[in-house]
Formats: sequence, structure tokens, C-alpha cells
Amino acid sequence: MTNPADSLILIRGRGRVSALGSALDTAAPPLSAFQMRELPGRAVAVGSVPPAVEEALQHLRRTHAPYRQLDRTVLLALLAARQATAQAGWLPQPASLPPHDARHLPHDDRHLPHDASHLPHDDRHLPHDASLLPHDARQLPQPDRYLPQPDRYLPHDARHLPQGDSKSPHLTTDNQQLTTNNQHPTTTLAVSIGSSRGATGRLEQFHEEFLSEGAVSTAASPLTTLGNVASWVAYDAGSTGGATLSHSSTCSSAFQALGNALAWLRAGMAERFLAGGTEAPLTPFTLAQMQALGIYSPFSATEFPCRPGAGRPSTFVLGEGAAVFALEKISREALAAEQAGQPTPAPVFVLEGVGFGFEAIGSKTGLSPDGQHFQTAMRAALRQAGTTSDTVDAVVLHSPGTPAGDAAERRALRAVFGENLPDLVSNKWQLGHTLGASAALSLDFACEILTTQRWPAPPFATDLTPAPTRPIRRILINAAGFGGNAASALVSVG
Repeated sequence: MTNPADSLILIRGRGRVSALGSALDTAAPPLSAFQMRELPGRAVAVGSVPPAVEEALQHLRRTHAPYRQLDRTVLLALLAARQATAQAGWLPQPASLPPHDARHLPHDDRHLPHDASHLPHDDRHLPHDASLLPHDARQLPQPDRYLPQPDRYLPHDARHLPQGDSKSPHLTTDNQQLTTNNQHPTTTLAVSIGSSRGATGRLEQFHEEFLSEGAVSTAASPLTTLGNVASWVAYDAGSTGGATLSHSSTCSSAFQALGNALAWLRAGMAERFLAGGTEAPLTPFTLAQMQALGIYSPFSATEFPCRPGAGRPSTFVLGEGAAVFALEKISREALAAEQAGQPTPAPVFVLEGVGFGFEAIGSKTGLSPDGQHFQTAMRAALRQAGTTSDTVDAVVLHSPGTPAGDAAERRALRAVFGENLPDLVSNKWQLGHTLGASAALSLDFACEILTTQRWPAPPFATDLTPAPTRPIRRILINAAGFGGNAASALVSVG
């Protein structure tokens, strides 16, 4: 299936949280955002979110009783989705009830991921049971003074660049400040969120309690099933009737969500779509799994420990984060009329294609030397977009800093593009590998490059392109994961 000539799938809004915070700065000086995390016998570097995002997560818990038991993975997705819907100009009407399977969950603090003693002093004694809150405040978000305003992180000359809809409100975690209506009966909002590990923090916690106490909370099952990721994003966005899809396809999970969005919107099965990926894998158990594979970086946090394209040693670093996109289908005629009414039309990001690949190999953690699944995915994305490889100006690589994986992706690129490769870019040296969220964060990075026409140069020896060698109008983004799967997405600016 190719991209229909008379219609486009637009990225109306984008939101993200990562080790860089909630905004991107493509001209930022290369300061490491990584932190050290103590594990038994060794400290390792991780890409954890900064304090401002931690405050935003805590604020979600304080002001929404149903959110107090949610896994960090879900809350990161909520923050990213709120930014995306704000930028798109969509107005979620806060749902009056949480998802059906969570309405009767206990609201005690015993199973919270973070003890109440870690909350700011003035919030420690807020009632944790919704029945004790004032009636009109039980489900409504409160003004958020903790989420950083995203343009704090933009370079001074980029703070006033159009970001999606030029009329979109300032981004906060307060979805009461938005200005359109997802619950209008003629609007079908669907949600698809990918995550490799899902609610792993809560799952590990409940399992530890089961081993020590011999019993498990009634909240354990509904809070750790993978389906609760998309359903809570839909609840927070005010969706009343669209599909909610949660899934895991390892590190290409977010592009599975974007593929859903593309297909559903083109088929008329939804009018609006929230799609992306989220991951909070910085738990002792998950970090131990990555160490057991023998691929974790030996470098400290200040040494830019994740080094894609740098060869040996392996420099894989785990990170956390989320990115979500608000997508709509629009005819070219309608888009032209929309832009004609704007004095300075905002950049328009078009999701042109999402392709998938698979290779059946013996190792479920490895890949073929020439990245056959990468080749299949890239060609499928180009074919779906109705374009050829010579129109691609840059590639945001999957490239996690593992020598075998990085080399296989380069061979796959040469098989598709020949020796004259597009510019090669990565954001993992800034964020780490965020597993199921990584593809979404890479797509968000690509949109930022299309807007600013720049990216920060890596501060280490690598085969990555240090600065654009041409105008960047179309970018291919790669992702791959355990099990032999790969995915590629193609985005352009109009």
C-alpha cells in the first residue's frame, strides 16, 4: 500500500520526556545528561529523567487519586501525550472515571512506587483517598507548577519558532488548559502506545511483596497488564469511544504504534490518533538483565557513555522516557486552505510511511551481519511513501552502541542507499537506549531536525555526521529489537 496522493497523515503535535527533560535543543552544548546508578558490585550509567520531570510525575500522583498507583511507564506516557494534544490544539475533556478495570482499586499508599515521604513537604499530608478530596477536585487536574515550560530548553533564537499549530497553548501537564474537544461525537480518537517492558517497576515490586509476604495486592493484575498503558493515556486524553491498543515488540514497539495510526487513519477507522512509545526500565532487575548480556558501557556518566558508531567496546546504556504524537488525516486541498489562512504557515510534518522487517535467525538477541530486517523495513517504508532512497536526506539510526548491531545497520544502509549514504544521526548518545520508547524519541528528534536544520555533534570519534551536509527535507528513522524485528518510518516537512 502506498501513500494516497490526495491525502496526508500529519503530525499535529509531539510530546516527549527523556534524560534531556521535556524539550529538545538541537544546538545545545554537549553536556552529558547521564547519571550513575549503583548496582550490586558495580555502578553503571543510565539516562534518567531530570528533577523537573520527576516533579511533574509526582504532581500527577498528588492531583489525581487514580494515578497514584500507576507505573512510571504509564505516567511518562501521560506527560508526553498531554504535550502532544496541547500542541495539536485538541481539548481532552477529563474523564469522570478511570478505566473500568481500575475503578475499584484501593487507593492506599502501600503499593505506591514512591513513598509519600519523598513528596515535597507541603504535599505530604494531602488526602490520598479520592473520597476525602473536595467533590469538584477528585478527577480534575490541578494547575501544574512543576512541569518545566518546554521553551526554557530551546536556544534563544528558536524559542519562537512555530511548533505544530501556531495557535496551540503553552505546554503543561494541566489538560484543563487545552482548547478543543476529543469527546465531540463526530471525532473518533484512537490510542496506540508501545512499550517493551510495560509496567515493569510495579511488576517487580508486586513480585517482591509476594515472595516476602506470600500474598499479592488486588491491584497487582490490573496495574501490570500491558493494556493499562494505552487505556490510561486514552482516559487522560478524554477519549470516550476509540480503540486503545497497547503492545510490545521490543525496541520497535513505538513504530508498531505509528504503523497502527497510519493504517487506521487511512482506512477511516479513526479521525485522530495518539501513537508513541514509553519505557521506564531503570530498575535493578532490568539493568541486571542488560548487564548479563555483556553489552553495557564501561564508561562513566560524564564520559558520554553511549557511543553509537564508535566501534569497540560496546557502549549500550539504558535510558527512560516517552514520546507521543497526535496524528490526523487531511486532504492536500484542506491543508492548502488551512495554510492560506496563516500569515506564516507553521512547519507541517508528514508521516509518509512505516515499514516493517523480520529475519528468522537463531539468536534472539542478535541480528544478521548485513541487517536483513533493516533492509526490508527501510524498503517497505520508502515503497509505502511512494519515493526512492535518493530523496532521503538523513537517517536517524537505531545504532545502540553495540559493535555488531551498529555494523549490521551500516551494511543494511549501503544495501539500500549504495555508497553515497545520507547524513547519519543518532540521539542515543544523549538519551541512552529507551527500548520501546526509543523509536518514538528518534522520530521526535527527526522532526526537530526538520524544523531547525541542525543537530549537536557527538563529542567522541564516530561515523555519525557532525552537521548537515545538505538541506534536510526528508528523514528515515530506524528501529530494531530482540527477536529479529525491525521497523522504519519516513517523515518529511512541508
